[in-house]
Amino acid sequence: MDSGFSISSEKNRFECRHPLRDVASRPYIPPLHSSLYRTSSRTTYGDRFIPNRSAMNMDVAQYLLTEPKKDKENKGVASPAKEAYRKLLADTMLQGRTRILSFRNKPPAPVNLLPDIPSSTQAQPTKQRRHIPQSAERTLDAPDIVDDYYLNLLDWGSANVLSIALNNTVYLWDAANGSTSELVTIDDDLGPVTSVSWAPDGQHIAIGLNSSDVQLWDSTSNKLVRSLRGIHQSRVGSLAWNNSILTTGGMDGAIVNNDVRARASTVSSFRAHNHEVCGLRWSGSGKYLASGGNDNLLHIWNLSTSNPIHRFTNHTAAVKALAWCPFQSNLLASGGGGNDRCIKFWNVDTGTCLSSVDTGSQVCSLMWNKNERELLSSHGYTENQLTLWKYPSMTKMAELTGHTSRVLYMAQSPDGCTVASAAGDETLRFWNVFGVPETKKPAPKSSYVVGPSNMYSHIR
Repeated sequence: MDSGFSISSEKNRFECRHPLRDVASRPYIPPLHSSLYRTSSRTTYGDRFIPNRSAMNMDVAQYLLTEPKKDKENKGVASPAKEAYRKLLADTMLQGRTRILSFRNKPPAPVNLLPDIPSSTQAQPTKQRRHIPQSAERTLDAPDIVDDYYLNLLDWGSANVLSIALNNTVYLWDAANGSTSELVTIDDDLGPVTSVSWAPDGQHIAIGLNSSDVQLWDSTSNKLVRSLRGIHQSRVGSLAWNNSILTTGGMDGAIVNNDVRARASTVSSFRAHNHEVCGLRWSGSGKYLASGGNDNLLHIWNLSTSNPIHRFTNHTAAVKALAWCPFQSNLLASGGGGNDRCIKFWNVDTGTCLSSVDTGSQVCSLMWNKNERELLSSHGYTENQLTLWKYPSMTKMAELTGHTSRVLYMAQSPDGCTVASAAGDETLRFWNVFGVPETKKPAPKSSYVVGPSNMYSHIR
């Protein structure tokens, strides 16, 4: 089990601080050796001479073979005309000897045994590696945030508004213009706030309380829409939406599915955890629900059954960090606490563990990149870092540091580019870790989607 509920003891130094205020206004490949491509400047054709008869003067050859014999037989009786003929043949012979040692046509050049590489291949540029900033784009104050591994106090809605619970108060930060507003402050007998989760419409937000109540608020009018009471026996530390179904997980080990449209909201309940349910995530299709608990168990559910379809016991510490893969619907990533420190990958169709990676520290939260095959994890002791992994090789692409306490909570912007992290050091940091999508369509003003270029320019 991981450490339980604790609140920072340094409250006094934050008495004059305002929530959410800006803290600080292909590898090289050497070329093939040139000697492999270069041919000698001195052309050679081997050590055998094969005569080419087409290059010989047959008259001269006949003369050289027969004329000396005739000269001996007819010595001294040669006529002047014959002497002139012999002289002509002698001149021709000298020229012919030169021609015999030459070729009319040069032989073809030696064949290059190394294949030619097409110029189009050589000129093909390599894909430029994405730049990952190593520091946070912006840091905001988050005084009185509860330093508790089992809670879920940060979420980013589809309307581009981030919610964060600081003790008894829920604040809203509008990423479009950087404005901050207070949604609600809970009475002391009900608080503190133990979980927050935006509904899919980006307008309504669910708030879990230490008192076991769950409240549903309208963020546009700052009005309480509904309270769900008596569904749990103790604090509600985890929430997850599946369309109009709000699933709640409590310290009592119960999981309750609530249809917020119905008067009698409870649709069904799941009971398989022996300790607090600290992680809840519905898959993108709404087919599967993953639940992790302080009993080191990971369960996979669906709404049609009352028992888990899979029960995984591989983790050796609390399972809070859960993330469904956006490009493979049956792939789930889970992270274990301080005594486990592993990220595991599951095929929930077959119920098999695909792989496991020891991260070396407590895994607090997991987040998939919506645009690339990458996974971001946030950690506790001892580095308190965020780590970006390449999937499925799980090689580290970057480690982001800056927090001085364990990074308990993470949330992702609607466009999938920016990640917000909150830690026990009472800071909220924004990281441009997932880059910019290759294609971005302009969004209407009412559902303005924030990007790195405009998100922070309005913060004062």
